[in-house]
Amino acid sequence: MSSLALVTGGNRGIGLAIARALKTAGHDVIVTYRSGSAPAEFKAVVMDVTSTESVDAAFDSIEAQWGLPEIIVANAGMTKDGLVMRMSDEDFENVVNANLTGAFRVARRATKGLLKLKRGRLIFIGSVVGAAGSAGQVNYAASKSGLVGMARSFAREIGSRGITSNVIAPGFVETDMTSSLDEKRRNEIAASVPLGRFCSAQEIADVVAFIASPQASYITGAVIPVDGGLGMGH
Repeated sequence: MSSLALVTGGNRGIGLAIARALKTAGHDVIVTYRSGSAPAEFKAVVMDVTSTESVDAAFDSIEAQWGLPEIIVANAGMTKDGLVMRMSDEDFENVVNANLTGAFRVARRATKGLLKLKRGRLIFIGSVVGAAGSAGQVNYAASKSGLVGMARSFAREIGSRGITSNVIAPGFVETDMTSSLDEKRRNEIAASVPLGRFCSAQEIADVVAFIASPQASYITGAVIPVDGGLGMGH
């Protein structure tokens, strides 16, 4: 059954792969983007997740044109890595605002429609570092860890209305960001992963498509690792 799906930050990288996987699964997909251009293959709307006004305006536009999104993938985010002794308040707050508060703004606004539909999927894109931690990423790890408590609270609060809430936690993924690493560092990272390689964006997207599907209707409050075993034990 086709549903209306919304993917934030869906114009590139993991977000674009998720949008394509949901489209392949038969869903009608809308992507949001903050800058750059929207992929021509999807409905698209500008949304800055760091602004409540922008999130609300985007949802108003979506609902007026296309209806109530039933599958919500909170993927938009950012990094601003640095050693903690040199990390400014601004660097910490900006990352938490985009990755955690941004996901909250999107999910809170989406919930209005989901409660009317009495069904839906909230899917948050977390990270293996949310549980394992990562040197140089105190801000990013804190933001992704926060998604777990938030998603589980959504699961408890609105689960009785047929709405599930889950976190997908990728490990190291082949993206523009990781492709800039030098060969030695890439090999070191791959060697730390039990499966011995990076993850493809498609492998993340396929798990998102499963969690969005009817087959996953009884999964909620879960953190689903897609990390090649990197996070085992956390």
